[in-house]
Amino acid sequence: MKFQVNRDVLSEAVSFAVRLLPQRTTTPVLGGILIEADANTVRLSVFDHEVSAQVEIIAQVETSGRTLVPGRLLSDIATKLPNAPVEFKLEGTKVHVACGTTKFALPIMDVAAYPTLPEIPVVSGVVAGDVLATAINQAAAAAMKDDVQPIYTAIQIETTGDELSLLATDKYRMALVEVAWKANPGAEGASVLVPSKTLQEVAKTFANQGDVSLSIINNEERQMVAFQANNRSVTALLIKGNYPPIKTMFSTEVENYSVVSKQDLLESTRRVMLVVQRDHPIKYTFGESTISLESIGNEVAEASESISAELNGEENSLSLKPQYLIDGLAGVHTEFVKIGFTRNHENPNKPSPVLITSHSAKEKSDADNYRYLLQPNLLVR
Repeated sequence: MKFQVNRDVLSEAVSFAVRLLPQRTTTPVLGGILIEADANTVRLSVFDHEVSAQVEIIAQVETSGRTLVPGRLLSDIATKLPNAPVEFKLEGTKVHVACGTTKFALPIMDVAAYPTLPEIPVVSGVVAGDVLATAINQAAAAAMKDDVQPIYTAIQIETTGDELSLLATDKYRMALVEVAWKANPGAEGASVLVPSKTLQEVAKTFANQGDVSLSIINNEERQMVAFQANNRSVTALLIKGNYPPIKTMFSTEVENYSVVSKQDLLESTRRVMLVVQRDHPIKYTFGESTISLESIGNEVAEASESISAELNGEENSLSLKPQYLIDGLAGVHTEFVKIGFTRNHENPNKPSPVLITSHSAKEKSDADNYRYLLQPNLLVR
């Protein structure tokens, strides 16, 4: 195997593939990056039995071949090469990488022991890459960060007709994003769980790649999702199981709400939380023309602040975890935010979730496709 490739093209391609590699693996061969050269094309692939990534780049291929080298080592090298064409040459048990006067010799790994890359299923539909990336990042804020309950570390992708929805929850908050997409004729609707960490890498990879083809297969033989755009693809195994029917918790109409500047609420929350102990809530009082914030449960230091807001309905006091509120506000991409107060008709004494949505102006009540439900704590009086 021998080929020459542009340094910047190589660096970008290797960085993309290696991002999907596991941080730690008990099987060293799974930390490798597969290099295949043929017909002026070089394919770089990674696969750990759960997630795969593949990218094709144009190269001057002198001799075809395939080999496996340590992925992260190649990535570190590729990002620091001088500005010159890069030549790869396989000789014996080494891959020689030359760039100007810089030369490396990388050990090859057992390519025969490398798992076969998964075949990508038939495309289910197409969605704009920037729209998909934004939706993933909005939904991911509510996904569970540890692996105690795997289904809650996932984002639920649901396709119905001309709509693609992403839903995530850690049981204390939920985020729902609904976007338009073009389903392929004959494609059936699906509802699957995809690891949030993988989807966040998908967001980074495909945000600027134009339209993204999405493939979903979920039957007894295969459970997989795949994303493709231009010369790149990512596949991931689905997480088994499904969410309870929590989508119904998103109210379509909230009569009681407060409208406030997103930036004012963010900055005020960050100031007051300086004296709040880890995971402790802040008391928010939503009044007729202000929102008052007050630290609670800290005997050492205290903080309070008020910001301007407009209330529609009754005044309300709620105890909210500040970081959870900040996470929800991050998904709002308008100047103003609407904080809606839902009602628990079955148990009026139990605090009901607040519904956070975008708000284009104080005079308008329209929200975009993002909704974030946050469960308040019991208020300490």
